[in-house]
Amino acid sequence: MTGLIIIIFILGYAAIALEHTIKINKTAPALVAGVLCWTVYMLYSENKDAVSAQLLENLGEFSGILFFLMGAMTIVEIIDMHDGFDIITQRINQTNKRKLLWIISAITFFLSPVLDNLTTAIVMVSLLQKIVKDEKDRLFFVGMIVIAANAGGAWSPVGDVTTTMLWLGGQITAGNIIKELLLPSIACLVIPLLLISPRVKGNVGQAVNIVKSNPLLTERKQAIVLFSGMLVLILVPVFKTLTHLPPYMGILIGLAIMWILTEKIGGSKEELDRYHLSPAYALRKIDTGSILFFLGILLCIAALERVGLLHSLAQTMEAGIGNKNIIVLAMGLISAIIDNVPLMAAAQGMYPLSHYPVNDTLWEFLAYCTGTGGSVLIIGSAAGVAVMGMAKVNFFWYLRNISWIALAGYFSGAITYLVLNTI
Repeated sequence: MTGLIIIIFILGYAAIALEHTIKINKTAPALVAGVLCWTVYMLYSENKDAVSAQLLENLGEFSGILFFLMGAMTIVEIIDMHDGFDIITQRINQTNKRKLLWIISAITFFLSPVLDNLTTAIVMVSLLQKIVKDEKDRLFFVGMIVIAANAGGAWSPVGDVTTTMLWLGGQITAGNIIKELLLPSIACLVIPLLLISPRVKGNVGQAVNIVKSNPLLTERKQAIVLFSGMLVLILVPVFKTLTHLPPYMGILIGLAIMWILTEKIGGSKEELDRYHLSPAYALRKIDTGSILFFLGILLCIAALERVGLLHSLAQTMEAGIGNKNIIVLAMGLISAIIDNVPLMAAAQGMYPLSHYPVNDTLWEFLAYCTGTGGSVLIIGSAAGVAVMGMAKVNFFWYLRNISWIALAGYFSGAITYLVLNTI
């Protein structure tokens, strides 16, 4: 059974990677692989009710991620429809490619710890599509957004889902993880920037709209929607901390607030214009295919976890390697292939708090590696998956042009952490 599930996963993964070659949208093989993995698990299981219960439990977890993704994408789309991003893009006058790359990366890096890496990637790609017109130029910027979002999310308790898992599990504290991982995360960002900067030369063509896409929108209304949307996204972690409810609840109430706000400020418009500026229309415009693709990937990973493959992998690494630092480094790289959430869950189960207390170096290094290792592949992180759909990034283009740069940043940050820890 386990071997058959692995084969299905590998074939599905290959079909996703070869999307442009086989001319089949990546969403289809992801969904097929996800459903088939669970089908095999069900057929070979003696306790069908237990498998059904496990699937229901996983779908409950998935729904939180998917609703969060849908809500964040809709809020970003609402801001975009109201030309809110034009307020920012018209103030970014830098056309030099290298300087603009550093500016965009720095904004992403410091926004990610507040919004989280997934939301930040969605916001920044939407912003980038307004700034950079040339597709070839934009792809390199998109690659750096993925690296910067994941690097920025690693040093914040709410910046990446794996760091959040450690924070909620009591393995780390907020202040300590910021102090210990800030410099390694900066190294993880700066080294890729230094490597990619020579590849971007000259000035970049900009796509800033001088003329409003909708003349009925005033600059005041644009500003209201932009800053309200950003405030809603920023307050999601605060909502989670205060209420102890999952992040998708915060994003849903935020979407409701934006819905009410945009309906009110659009009250004087004609019905057709109001509809094209409404959240209902934004929901039609978001990339639903990317959300379903994410669901397929999550189904595959959950099946691998349920049959015990991920836990067995962790135990094998523990027995075969022994050195904790090398194991954690390997887990970070594996997280580029297999989702970092179940890997982190396996690690939390393998290493009890009784042996590795709060803020132990194991947890800190694990937070860094699983948070940034996913940048090595475009589908290795939630931010990468979202960006892949939004910016139409080819898997093999990213593999050829960005993966080695992300890998260099990953090891640079890891070495920085180990050296600082030794000192």
